[in-house]
Amino acid sequence: MRVNLPKNLLAEKMALLERVIPSRSANPLLTYLGLAAEEGALLLFGSNGEVDLEVRLPADLEGEGRYLVPSQPFFQLVRSLPGEAVELALESDLSLSSGRFSTRLALAPTEGYPELLFPDLEEKEGSFSQRAKFLTEELQRALAQVRYAASNEEYRAIFRGVQLEFSERGFRTVASDGYRLALFDLPKSQPFAKKAVVPARSVDELVRVLRSAEGGEVVLALGPGTLGLAMPQEEGVLRMAVRLMEGEFPDYERVIPKDFPLRASLEVEPFREALKRVSVLADKQNHRVDLFLEEERALLSAEGDYGKGQEEVSVSLEGAPMSLAYNARYLLEALAPLSGQAELLFSGPTSPTLVRPLGEGGYQAVVVPLRV
Repeated sequence: MRVNLPKNLLAEKMALLERVIPSRSANPLLTYLGLAAEEGALLLFGSNGEVDLEVRLPADLEGEGRYLVPSQPFFQLVRSLPGEAVELALESDLSLSSGRFSTRLALAPTEGYPELLFPDLEEKEGSFSQRAKFLTEELQRALAQVRYAASNEEYRAIFRGVQLEFSERGFRTVASDGYRLALFDLPKSQPFAKKAVVPARSVDELVRVLRSAEGGEVVLALGPGTLGLAMPQEEGVLRMAVRLMEGEFPDYERVIPKDFPLRASLEVEPFREALKRVSVLADKQNHRVDLFLEEERALLSAEGDYGKGQEEVSVSLEGAPMSLAYNARYLLEALAPLSGQAELLFSGPTSPTLVRPLGEGGYQAVVVPLRV
């Protein structure tokens, strides 16, 4: 098989696979980058056992075959090639040429490499029978805005993932670590009803791939134990598959408060910046920041080993004055996806607080105050 293609195109698509393919693995074949010819296109593919990725790009191509190339030297060489074009010749080994540079790399046998299954852009018979379409930007936002709330602790089991919920009511993403909860709703009726939990680290890769797209639609599909993604790109097609976690979240909606004796409307940026400044002086163990709300103002204060600080921010209040304390990091992360105006809805000094945009918006977060 012989392939000619622009260096910049190869380097750009190769970068998507670079974080997926591990430098070390219990299965050494997973450290290799796959190259294959299919219908006049070059396929780049790789896997780490949890995330599979395939990029299809146009190329001047002769012959056929499926090959495994040592990924780390290949990645390093392609990034530093001197010419604008790359020529690959694959037989018993790989010949790589660009400008005045040339080298040969040994190939690995393809026997034993796992079969990678992906959904197609158009519906066909196969493993991925449940399919839904989204705008790339809206799916990326739905995943990215809740990811922060997933747990990093092994003992949290299912909460180390992000739950995707498909139903007639719409599409929802949810994450929680037991101390806070984030959810995002797209009011877009789905063609099937299903819940699936994606490991948080795999969500990071999904978001990264979606951010590389230039708009358009993306297909999200469910197969046995797998979530698949397919999206067209200007230079070809990208397909992805991630393993799902077993089980689903317990009833998280019961922790979302319904009654609020105090509501605060505020400009997000000034409040967030004040919270950041005050939290510098917070105790390093619990990151406690106190919040006192009365008479159209919010007073933020914190005290730790280095001193005490406070700042006052204007807010619009509806209800009785209230004093609360928060882990500043949790409150900052809940506010991070917001801009413009937001509202904080307080159900009590030690019961959950609801954070959401003022007016229309699919994002909501629940933060539990510190018990003091």
